[in-house]
Amino acid sequence: MVQKKTTKKKPVAKKSAAKKPAANSQKPWLKSYPKGIDWNAPIDTTPVFETVLKSCDKHGDRVAIDFLGATTSYASLGSQIRAMAGALQKDYGIKKGSRVAIMLPNTPFFPVAYYAVLLCGGTVVNCNPLYSSNELSHIIGNSGADLLITLDLTVVFEKAEKLMERGDVKKAIVGHFPDVLSGIKKILFSLLKGKELSKWQSGKYASQIESFASLVDKGLSARPVKIDADKDVAVQQYTGGTTGAPKGAMLSHANIAANLSQIQIWGCGLFEPPAKVVAVLPFFHIFAMTVCMNVPLSRGASIILLPRFEMKMMLALLKRTRADILPAVPTLTLALANAPEATRELLSSIKVVISGGAALPDETRAAFAKKSDALLAEGYGLTETSPVVCCAALNEPSKPMSIGLPVPGTDIRFVDIEDPSKFMPLGERGELVVKGKQVMLGYFNNEQANKEAFTKGWFRTGDVGYMDDDGYSFLVDRIKDIIICSGFNVYPRAIEEAIYKHEAVDEVTVIGVKDDYRGEAPIAFIKLLAGKTLKEEEMKEFLKEHLSKIEMPKSVFFKDELPKTLVGKLSKKELREEYAATHS
Repeated sequence: MVQKKTTKKKPVAKKSAAKKPAANSQKPWLKSYPKGIDWNAPIDTTPVFETVLKSCDKHGDRVAIDFLGATTSYASLGSQIRAMAGALQKDYGIKKGSRVAIMLPNTPFFPVAYYAVLLCGGTVVNCNPLYSSNELSHIIGNSGADLLITLDLTVVFEKAEKLMERGDVKKAIVGHFPDVLSGIKKILFSLLKGKELSKWQSGKYASQIESFASLVDKGLSARPVKIDADKDVAVQQYTGGTTGAPKGAMLSHANIAANLSQIQIWGCGLFEPPAKVVAVLPFFHIFAMTVCMNVPLSRGASIILLPRFEMKMMLALLKRTRADILPAVPTLTLALANAPEATRELLSSIKVVISGGAALPDETRAAFAKKSDALLAEGYGLTETSPVVCCAALNEPSKPMSIGLPVPGTDIRFVDIEDPSKFMPLGERGELVVKGKQVMLGYFNNEQANKEAFTKGWFRTGDVGYMDDDGYSFLVDRIKDIIICSGFNVYPRAIEEAIYKHEAVDEVTVIGVKDDYRGEAPIAFIKLLAGKTLKEEEMKEFLKEHLSKIEMPKSVFFKDELPKTLVGKLSKKELREEYAATHS
């Protein structure tokens, strides 16, 4: 999310008087569209597994996947996908409508499993390996998945074993981690880190488990399945659950394919060979699933995998591969900007950084620009939109602090927060709503959530912002994060941006808490840069020049680390729980 930058802001009332005609039928972004891109361009909805398999056949000798130096050709990727699909059909009865849970970090096992399930007509249910057992149990139980595809690294497999113990999963397919390493690394891992591998073959549930490699080695052929791209669910992607139990967004084959097509059109050939895309964001997250996996593999580009972000490994990857496209979250970009070892030379191969998952602070953009000449383009999307809705141009500069323009075939508006049937005028704040071929079918078995999510065919994002006269959109916050102070709307993002202006600040998160006087009040949690010190009074004095009194944080807490999701997005959930536990 992105917000409009201001100084010495006045409080914003809940409603604004309309000064311009409502933009209910306007597409002002058309006059600002990048040269060579047509908003009305045809959107291809061919199922993604078909597109990727055609790419495998066309680019057989090219490197599809580079995992820590071990490479997989497109020809090999295609044969593994087809063989796994054949085994899933014959041995597990996977068919149209079957839900298959995938709980894997970024390894070559992931794309093979993902496309194989889709080839069978099944539905992928992505699972975050770092979720708690209760969270995983809810996702798998809600989706109805009986089969789990996972990894034998103990840190991952112990979660799978717990799910089998609870009866949530009946069968599992397990990849042997050393199998995807290069020769010498495979030997060294087995010798030095063998204790990190599960001995599932002699475990309690061995009879319910098969190895990934044994299924591929059978070399079975998959039977063709007739797919209705508009109706059949390809991926059931669960939301983060920050406001309750995660909901399963049903993304059809057409939804997934449409967003792939939209990004390809928007990229103007960016993902064509010999492009190399860094895939450090986890594939089980919707952003990485689409931008780091589906898009490049559909075009014949190479994806360079890292199972997790670690600075030394990241820089070694860039030095070895000279990768040129980096999908990232703001915290990753900031880490590269602040790391002394991340030199301009090491980052010089990167042409484009696509930032998503959270708002990109202007200070992060400026810090990264000192290290790299790469185009830093901010995008915006949601789980429910497969995910990309808007993006800054990938071949020319865009308006700073904007989420860019709607990608081809995507219509957006801003509506009154309290009356979503009313469109807001250009320049006036409201809730962002979306229409497009990438918008989900709905939430799985949750009619109440579906009623709340759509209004007159528009998907309600829950994000607050505005569109300017040129069609660029700016976001200020999430509706659920808005703090109502003495009857005024206070936006945490505005406070965070002001705090980021202080030279000692590394990261910041602002939440709203109950307050006897104001109803609610903002609280700031700050991580300082290494070696910096700061007191609460000093920060508040600094903020007087940037915030109104109503926006001034009630308290400022300094922490060594701020909680993040596995994708690297700063998380408010844990801080709300922590504050409630200590101030109840």
